[in-house]
Amino acid sequence: MVTRAAQVTWVSLLLAGLMITGCAKRPATTAATTAAPAPAPPATSSAPAPTQPAPSSGAAAPAAPAAPGQTPRPSPKEFMAVAALKEVYFDFDKYDIRAEDAKTLDANAAWLKSNADNLVLIEGHCDERGTNEYNLALGERRAKATMNYLVSQGIQANRITIISYGEERPVCSEKTEACWAKNRRASFLVKPR
Repeated sequence: MVTRAAQVTWVSLLLAGLMITGCAKRPATTAATTAAPAPAPPATSSAPAPTQPAPSSGAAAPAAPAAPGQTPRPSPKEFMAVAALKEVYFDFDKYDIRAEDAKTLDANAAWLKSNADNLVLIEGHCDERGTNEYNLALGERRAKATMNYLVSQGIQANRITIISYGEERPVCSEKTEACWAKNRRASFLVKPR
């Protein structure tokens, strides 16, 4: 038989755990500073159960300090959009590069090769379906898949930084498939070295 004090303790621990895990997450940022990564395998996971995420501020994460021996990670605020670099889009719950988007990435790679004095930031984005944590991870996989494609086209990995905003920066807010498709994207920003 469980005592009342044990029940209160158990409920208190459970509530504390829920409060800790329910905190808002910052966007995931990764700098590519090692050798070219292998191409990402196609997504095979099942779709997440749609949920209504908690609102977030959408603010960019500050640049993290570099580990000893690494170059400092650039801040997303330092980058700007360039009309020549086009966004690529993804199917629902996927991060593999579609054939039509490979052509866009080929053109982006050509621009980056002819503008070798620029660093590139790839932003991974998702639609609103799924949890905030799931979408941050999916946005990061989309940005990495995009980076891997550019690296396979000859762009140096140390020129690329990726960041995931998950669902936090939609370009469309309607609750339709056409709108959600616009939000499932990888965007490109650049800055001079």
